[in-house]
Amino acid sequence: MSHTHTPADLNLTTERMEKVAFILKTTAHPTRIAIVQLLASQESLSVGEISETLGVEQSLLSHHLTGMKLKGILSSSRDGKNILYSLKMREVVDVIQCLAACTFL
Repeated sequence: MSHTHTPADLNLTTERMEKVAFILKTTAHPTRIAIVQLLASQESLSVGEISETLGVEQSLLSHHLTGMKLKGILSSSRDGKNILYSLKMREVVDVIQCLAACTFL
């Protein structure tokens, strides 16, 4: 028998539900999830390093990085000619790890 969980069962306040929904919407693309996973294990990486590691064209990658930065998921800093990206909202890693642990995936 399947059990249906209510927000109260899951200890989800309105604020937590909104934050989880925001994270899911902002990272809802395989490339964005890969960026988060990569930056979770590195302090910061340049666009070129991320592009090479993930095998994603720089122009497409820049589009994803810019969007994630505007939403507050990532931060960036300049190092000479390079722009280095890092995770700003570490909770994103937790949400992705929780989803990855789901038995139905």
